[in-house]
Amino acid sequence: MKKKGVADLFLLFLMLYLLLPIVATALYAFATEWNRTVLPEGLTFKWLAILFQDVEFIQAFGRSVLLSGSAVVLAFFFVVPAIFVIVLYFPKYEKWMQTIVVLVYAFPGVILAVGLIRTYTKLGIPMILAVLGVYIISIFPYIYQGTRNSLRNVNAKQLLDAAELLGASKRQAFVKVLLPAIYPGLFVGALLSFSILFGEFVLINLVVGSRFETVQIYLMEKLSTSGHIASAVVFVYLVLMGILTLAISVLTKQSKGLVKS
Repeated sequence: MKKKGVADLFLLFLMLYLLLPIVATALYAFATEWNRTVLPEGLTFKWLAILFQDVEFIQAFGRSVLLSGSAVVLAFFFVVPAIFVIVLYFPKYEKWMQTIVVLVYAFPGVILAVGLIRTYTKLGIPMILAVLGVYIISIFPYIYQGTRNSLRNVNAKQLLDAAELLGASKRQAFVKVLLPAIYPGLFVGALLSFSILFGEFVLINLVVGSRFETVQIYLMEKLSTSGHIASAVVFVYLVLMGILTLAISVLTKQSKGLVKS
């Protein structure tokens, strides 16, 4: 009982330690003044209203969505089919895919940014396209693991063989049988990849900077001018990440339900 009480106390302390900065930031986004008291002296939607009336924020938000979404869509068009083929028909090459997954984590953002600048500026390629390419590679581990696990959970090879045995063509078996069975897992990978790219700051800031201002760069600029606006940006970001997390949780439960059934 004593050990359980100590564990519960430690867990409570850990939750407070992690949640307190988030709650304080969210409160500051709605605070009229917060200088002399423990809690805000008043609450207002003024800062959120100013934020959403700021054209620069709307444009930065749109750029973040466009860049992150484009990377995810391109990855699913080019990377996911390759994963399908290798996992289902050439499993002996999976070791190379797993090596690539490890290599993705081997390059810090700062070193990668220097390499991109030195390489692609000489070739005349727009740096935003170079960043987009790196984004596609950086989410490879999440897409690979999500796709691979989804295929294995539904026994994809046996599922395709059974569909073809019943008269379906390879295309029909893939589109009408396999994809509906694994789409929750694929969508979870897409949402997770999008959330990671949406919060990326180091690479886009070092390589492109204010020429392609994203939400993270906008937030960095506002930290030196208005703490309330910066907190409002963080609050919006947390809400978006919360929605994505909820969606991932729901889809994960759906995929588990499909596997059990």
